[in-house]
Amino acid sequence: MTGCDILISGTGGFAARIAFDIAATAREPVEVIIAGRNLERLNWLRTAANARAALFGTNARFTTHAIDLLAPDASDTLLAATSPRIVVQAASIQTSQVIAQSGNAWTRLVAEGGLSATAVFQALISARVAAAITRAGQPVTLVNCSFPDVVNGMIRAMGHDVVCGMGNVAILSNVFAGSAATPAGAEVKVLAHYQNLAAWRRRPEERSGRAPRVWLDGEEVVDVYDRFADIQLTPEPVIEISGASGVPMLLAMAGGRSWRGHVPGPNGLPGGYPVRLVADRLQVDLPEGVSESEAIAWNRSYEEENGLVVLSGGKVVFNGTLGERLAEHLPALRDGFAVDDLETVCEDLLRLRSLLMAA
Repeated sequence: MTGCDILISGTGGFAARIAFDIAATAREPVEVIIAGRNLERLNWLRTAANARAALFGTNARFTTHAIDLLAPDASDTLLAATSPRIVVQAASIQTSQVIAQSGNAWTRLVAEGGLSATAVFQALISARVAAAITRAGQPVTLVNCSFPDVVNGMIRAMGHDVVCGMGNVAILSNVFAGSAATPAGAEVKVLAHYQNLAAWRRRPEERSGRAPRVWLDGEEVVDVYDRFADIQLTPEPVIEISGASGVPMLLAMAGGRSWRGHVPGPNGLPGGYPVRLVADRLQVDLPEGVSESEAIAWNRSYEEENGLVVLSGGKVVFNGTLGERLAEHLPALRDGFAVDDLETVCEDLLRLRSLLMAA
């Protein structure tokens, strides 16, 4: 295969949203390959994406590559077969729909301990893809869509590069930009962790806790919940926004253009930030008066209170309620684990998930 501009790894709803919005908005020629093991799904995604490109008169072209992304050496094989410039890793062994599900002990653990309970599952395929890119030694840009606020730090601790993720902070930045409370044309900058999303799934009068930090034209909003009371997210993953949020960035990367916006996990940092893409480099673009160290500490504090943190030296620890709940079932995780042991820990957690889902 001669190569492609963008390789989308995965065939779920998030991957579909990315492909379909590339098809509708690309103004420059862009070659996209969608990879996964479900042939029927692949055929539909290719057909629909190319139809949308024809419908909107864009210069995007879509092909597919069938592969079991969990097979041994799948990531190396996929990279060799497709020669991508940009990899958008959107496959995971844990569906994001878990946030809207209930009825078993696993969903209760996730509800009580937080979504970082799934971080190891989210990291598995992404870490394999990142390692394959490192082994290949080629200039491939990795955009990890699987829980990037937390997983990107794990990938970096393993010694691999990851540019950023998609969604989360970009969900909030775009709904705030589209709010009636934001003056037309105002510059919006948001500092937000994925945990900030939960409040916006509740009714305005029920919102509480720490809010994201928001600046309009350089002025920080004092009461974010009150200012943006018109915003309402669904209980389910808001793929209509999150999956679309990175498409302008991907097309700018593919076209060698500059771009400004918001992403989670830029260069492995915890949480989400305003950023700018200049000369193929993604840089944090904070409001005046906010240092990068302050922004990192603000985002990191969420997982330090309850979640997963990667310490210096590559040790991963679970904190707060999540740490307590996991340790009840897997005492060996009470003191955390080395990030290089991800695969083994994932096997242990998969067995736990199966037991709890049956309970």
